[in-house]
Amino acid sequence: MKITKRAWPVLIVSAQFDTKNDEGFRLGSLVDKLKDLHALSVYPSFDYDDGAEIFMSRSDLAAVVIDWDIPASDHCGLMNPEALLKLIRGRNKNIPILLLTERLAMANIPTDVLEIISDTLWKTADTIEFHAGRIDTFVMEYIASIHPVFFGELVKYAHEYKYAWHTPGHMGGEGFLHSPAGRAMYNFYGENVFRSDLSISVPELGSLLDHSGVVGEAERNSAKVFGADYTYYVLNGTSNVNQIIWRSQLVQDDIALVDRNCHKSLNYAMVITDAYPVYMVPRRNKRGIIGPCRLSEFSEESIRSKIQAHPGIPIELKDQRVKMSALTNSTYDGICYNVIHIKEQLQQSVENLHFDEAWYAYARFHPIYTNHYGMADDDRNSDHPPIFCSHSTHKLLTAFSQASMMHIRDGSTVKVNPDEINESYMMHGSTSPQYSMIASLDVATKMMEDNGDVLLEDVILEAIRLRQKVTHIAREMKFKKSWFFEMWQPRIVDYAGSDTAFENVPAEYLASNQHPWVFSRKNTWHGFDNMEDNYAMLDPIKLTFITPGLDDEGNLAETGIPASIVSDYLIKHGIVCEKADYYSFLLLNSLGTTRAKQCSLLTALLKFKVLYDDNAPLEQALPKLVNDYPEHYESVGLRDHCHEIHQYFKEHHMLDKMQAAFQIIPDPAMKPADSYHSVVRKQVEYVELEAMMDRIPAVMMVPYPPGIPIMMGGESMNEKARPIFDYLMAMQSFENRFPGYESDIHGVRRIERDGQVHFQMFCVQE
Repeated sequence: MKITKRAWPVLIVSAQFDTKNDEGFRLGSLVDKLKDLHALSVYPSFDYDDGAEIFMSRSDLAAVVIDWDIPASDHCGLMNPEALLKLIRGRNKNIPILLLTERLAMANIPTDVLEIISDTLWKTADTIEFHAGRIDTFVMEYIASIHPVFFGELVKYAHEYKYAWHTPGHMGGEGFLHSPAGRAMYNFYGENVFRSDLSISVPELGSLLDHSGVVGEAERNSAKVFGADYTYYVLNGTSNVNQIIWRSQLVQDDIALVDRNCHKSLNYAMVITDAYPVYMVPRRNKRGIIGPCRLSEFSEESIRSKIQAHPGIPIELKDQRVKMSALTNSTYDGICYNVIHIKEQLQQSVENLHFDEAWYAYARFHPIYTNHYGMADDDRNSDHPPIFCSHSTHKLLTAFSQASMMHIRDGSTVKVNPDEINESYMMHGSTSPQYSMIASLDVATKMMEDNGDVLLEDVILEAIRLRQKVTHIAREMKFKKSWFFEMWQPRIVDYAGSDTAFENVPAEYLASNQHPWVFSRKNTWHGFDNMEDNYAMLDPIKLTFITPGLDDEGNLAETGIPASIVSDYLIKHGIVCEKADYYSFLLLNSLGTTRAKQCSLLTALLKFKVLYDDNAPLEQALPKLVNDYPEHYESVGLRDHCHEIHQYFKEHHMLDKMQAAFQIIPDPAMKPADSYHSVVRKQVEYVELEAMMDRIPAVMMVPYPPGIPIMMGGESMNEKARPIFDYLMAMQSFENRFPGYESDIHGVRRIERDGQVHFQMFCVQE
């Protein structure tokens, strides 16, 4: 279905719609002309407050007409016309705003208002037809400007209704109409989806692999908006962005400095490039939350010592410069590095800097993140090497799934050759790109370009208000000698010269000032030892909820509520967490989060509390768990169930074992690439966990939580790695004791024997 002007309404704010006078008659005639002559739809609003509400709730308005002359007697709200106008212009820099006024009122309109309106319509000086035509002209120009370059051309092409004689085989959707299943899919998605699913044979849309035509224009605009020198659209996820970056810069036997808290795609990048990794080890606090690597980890002295200590790097290679560093920013728990400090350290000893910012593509668009993202502007004049950033534009911005961006900034002296980069890009890119995914990246860029600051301000404010609401409830419950969930966040904020409880600080202050979120040695709420000042901060939109049972010092209380039980309960209520650790779970407040979603979350958490306090049967709280494993959980109360798992964690020292396991880097017995080659050559075998000591895993093992490699392929399960062995054994025992709580462990296969689950690992043959 073709999108027409009628899909873009005009908002008219006036108190004269129902008046029985000439002004009311003319206004009614204007509405009729807009509808009948120009095919526009109109939203009437009777006062400024109502107009503000309508504008705030709709992003599809094509113009706003404001009656400047609503008498004070007809308006009892808080908003005046000047305030309404400035609200609209502050949230949308481009929408046409037209003032409807009398000629004599011109003298009463402030200059700063005249500077930001689009036009003035004199109520009686011109004909109704002229007013309607002026409004229509502004609407048409605005609608044309809404479409960014690639998306606009895609819409235009799809609406030309050409006969397709090229791939894809459904040819604009026609192919689906010859089968009931195809018709069902066609009806579900709608015609536009299929008309815009095109072949690379369409010259009007340019080439993604050559970065030419309108797709090249879209990428260049994204580079400008995101602060890069070059931006590439990547349609198979940020996992592939990471591969492109590394394949473009590293070859066999190069050395890479890698954050151990990295996505597995970076570990696979080490396999593909056949590089030697040396690792930066992140902090962990007593709650098990992964923190920032120490700043000293980036020093030239530290890097050289790691390389010298690596038993697998040949002596003749130990003096070479590190080819690439890779740092996760922000972390999965929302910890963001001050990249200016990182660059100052790494530029001495690393040839290329890579910031994996998959979950952080929005940082450039709000001042609260100043200096804490890879494409920060502050280093333009410093002596830094080339910088690469990978963005999952689909994760917390608005692109389709798997639609990502690769951003590149030239070094101060070393320039990136885009033709060289493109060889790696073409190696990993498809010759059949999905044009709707390209369009979604183009539109995500346009949204940030037009009003990204406003969108991010809303997201951050809503996240902070949710944080404060949860904290208020927790304080209220504590006063009643009861409990509630809490938030991992600052408890005390320096506000107006005094220490103030977080929940009592105005949300607007917390949303506009970075310092409350920055970690320090003095304010130790974060729990990380020896924290460097002005080095890392918490992203306010990453919401880590804390469940009862574990304090800041890592001590387990007599009773507790494991987070996995809460997250399973929330799923029952249609709320899916991003991840759950032992006593915390993470939710993301993004552009798609609404107040209704927040209210549903709070309602669900309060219902969980009631069920827990009443020790309600699991049949009521977690019916699927009981249905799947009735012999284990039938007739068990929710509080008793929480207590039983909590006691198991306590008695078996699960958190201590996890901490110990992730504090060490096992000895490398071979390069990650060599261990993978053993898989390709079929020189591997499954080994049960009990027999794993002194064996070499062929693939990485990644347990969730926390979701980072506990062992890489090629590392030895020797005596140094015994804490890892002990932790995996504890996880296996836990799963046998509590079926239904199986962890997701990449690299582990489960088999059942004699009613017990046994872990198996892919190991290099001896």
